[in-house]
Amino acid sequence: MSEPGGTEGTTRRLPVVMEKVPPPVEAAPPVPDGGRNGRFWSARRVPAGIVAALLLVAAAVFLYDIAAVRAHLPAMSWRRVLARQLAERPLDDRWVLVGAGVAAALGLWLLVLAVTPGLRDVLPMRRPHPDVRAGLQRAAAAMVLRDRAVQISGVQSVRVRMGRRKADVRAVSHFRDLDEVRTDLDTALTTAVEGLGLTRPPKLSLRVRRPGRKG
Repeated sequence: MSEPGGTEGTTRRLPVVMEKVPPPVEAAPPVPDGGRNGRFWSARRVPAGIVAALLLVAAAVFLYDIAAVRAHLPAMSWRRVLARQLAERPLDDRWVLVGAGVAAALGLWLLVLAVTPGLRDVLPMRRPHPDVRAGLQRAAAAMVLRDRAVQISGVQSVRVRMGRRKADVRAVSHFRDLDEVRTDLDTALTTAVEGLGLTRPPKLSLRVRRPGRKG
């Protein structure tokens, strides 16, 4: 006689542990690329260093000369000559005009450097997150387009010039109909340009030709 607590021929209900599962954390949706996302600004350390060094040398020379005059010593010869020339030469003198033109050109150059961003070789990319900003080198973008173009059947060689607003593609096709190759290239390169993720995708300019005759 078997005991009622036996396990043979009977079914036991297994214990169930109830646990409250926290809701899954949803990832924040990507922020659309709204607003202005301009070019990267260059630090321009070389021009700034040159200007700072020239100003430092000029300030040191003038400070020394002023201190010498205050100490009842004669002023530097070049300053006396410069003061006499500026007092005697008329304003329409050739050398006065040349010096004024050089000074104006240098000042205009510094103003252009101050108000323009620079880094023309870096193409700004779309910003999926407000705290992340990326750029793509023109050479890298041109390489992507060239590698995509040479995969098209019939393309022998490709030359790509990537600009900020235009991608100039020159392809050589040694077989297949040129219109078919051009259509395939246009489709593939348009997709490749969109895949670069640039803020302002460059306009595609495509030309396809036959290879030149040897000899």
